[in-house]
Amino acid sequence: MVMFSNFHLSDYYDKIIGTIVLIVLVYILKLIIRKLILKFSAYSSKTDNRSKLIIKYFNWLLNILFIVFIIFLWGVDTQNLFGFVGAAITFIGVALFAQWSVLSNFTAGVIMFFAFPFKIGDRIKIHDKDFPIEAEIDDIKAFHTILITSEGEKISYPNNLFLQKSVVVL
Repeated sequence: MVMFSNFHLSDYYDKIIGTIVLIVLVYILKLIIRKLILKFSAYSSKTDNRSKLIIKYFNWLLNILFIVFIIFLWGVDTQNLFGFVGAAITFIGVALFAQWSVLSNFTAGVIMFFAFPFKIGDRIKIHDKDFPIEAEIDDIKAFHTILITSEGEKISYPNNLFLQKSVVVL
C-alpha cells in the first residue's frame, strides 16, 4: 500500500480553484461564441450546418487553449512538454506542407462563412478560362462546396478556388 504522507490537499487549493475558474470561463466563452455565431448566421442567412461547423472549430480552439493554460497552471515540466509539442508541430507541418491544399481549403471555408456574398441556393457563375461553371450552390462544407448544374450534374468544387477565381451571383 502506497502512503501519501507528503501529500496535503491544502497545497493545491490555488491550483484547484484556478482549474475550476478556467473550466467555468471556457464554458461561458463557448456559450458566448456560440450565441454570436448563431446571431451572425441568422443575420447573414447562413445555414445551421455551416454555423455548427464554425462553432465546432472555435470549441476546438478553446479546448486547446484550456489544455495549455492547465499545463501552465499545474506547473508541468515545460521543457519536456515543449520538446514534444515542437516535434509534433514539425511532423504536422511537414504533413500539411505536403497537403497544403487541404489546409487552404479549410481556411477558405472559414473565410467563406464570414465574408462571402453568396449562400446555399444561389446560382453562381465561376469564370475559369478552361472550365467555366454555372451552377446552384447545394451545400458549403469545410473543404469543398457542392454545386449542381442545370443538367443535374453534381460538382465538388474546392473552397480555395472560390478565393482565386472570379465568382458572380446570378
